[in-house]
Amino acid sequence: MSQSSIEKKPRRPAEVDKYVDTFLSTVCDTSRRYILELLALADTDEDEKMPEMRSGEIAKAIGLSAATTSEHLRQLTEVGLVASRRERNVVYYQLHNHKLVSAFHELVEALDHDYALRKEM
Repeated sequence: MSQSSIEKKPRRPAEVDKYVDTFLSTVCDTSRRYILELLALADTDEDEKMPEMRSGEIAKAIGLSAATTSEHLRQLTEVGLVASRRERNVVYYQLHNHKLVSAFHELVEALDHDYALRKEM
């Protein structure tokens, strides 16, 4: 690598780097990735209302305790990927930023494909 290409590192504002790092560390947790995949199962258009699931349903589907699932959902909500609404004592969750979740799933699919190719070698 030449010195000039080393000096041309991509730069963005520090707050954007922090946001990207927080997003990636949040979605790269296996349980949180499973939650996103579960909430994205229904094939809907971005304009349609995203399907909702109760926190207890999510916990049961991914095999975690309610408390652990709630913590994962809180983190996904903090980075803006999941939105919640309360109806009496039940909390419903749905994808909030379909475009980010879709891009992340495309990355996971590309990694699955790359892994399968490497395994064939």
